[in-house]
Amino acid sequence: MELTKKGHSCVRLAKDGAVLVVDPGGFSEADAAVGADVLLVTHEHPDHFDEGRLRAALDTSPAAQLWTLRSVAEQVAAAFPGRVHTVGEGDVVTAAGFEVEVHGQLHAVIHPDIPRVTNVGYVVDGAVFHPGDALTVPDRPVETLLMPVMAPWNKLAEVVDYVRAVAPRRAVDVHDALLSDLAPPLYGRMLGPNGPGIGGAEHVRLERGARLAV
Repeated sequence: MELTKKGHSCVRLAKDGAVLVVDPGGFSEADAAVGADVLLVTHEHPDHFDEGRLRAALDTSPAAQLWTLRSVAEQVAAAFPGRVHTVGEGDVVTAAGFEVEVHGQLHAVIHPDIPRVTNVGYVVDGAVFHPGDALTVPDRPVETLLMPVMAPWNKLAEVVDYVRAVAPRRAVDVHDALLSDLAPPLYGRMLGPNGPGIGGAEHVRLERGARLAV
């Protein structure tokens, strides 16, 4: 597959002429999901779920379909009958030639006073794992971990331990829209060979629009 980094936590995966897009939220490009055959959304927070972006993608491609958890599906299903599917942990679906496994149940704790929403992660073709807003460790190996590098609910030490626990071959930064230009070099040192160590995984940072074979 070919992975294209979009804004914040959104990525596009392409193979054999088909396109899968994960989390085209409000911090990603307006057209991030346009042209997708398969759409996946991890949870309802607006930096991951933008109704306008999803509607644009589903309107533009009448065969496109969305897989997501119930809290998101209920907001768009009526407008696209038969094209919006609810999934949960343990589900496996095949869509446009992609095999998608669903892992996880809840969003990470932001603060004890803030109720946790549901959150699922997706393993695509057994190779790429997008955890959404959680540090879910899938019960299977993955080659490429899409790593939530900065969020109100995490800190860098937790990110390091998370990569060690998942033990991917590479860890690619996502969830990075709130980082200033000063942050990537610092994060790169911590997550790279001069840092505390992330279990031998290669740390990869992609600019928006950059591509990577996965």
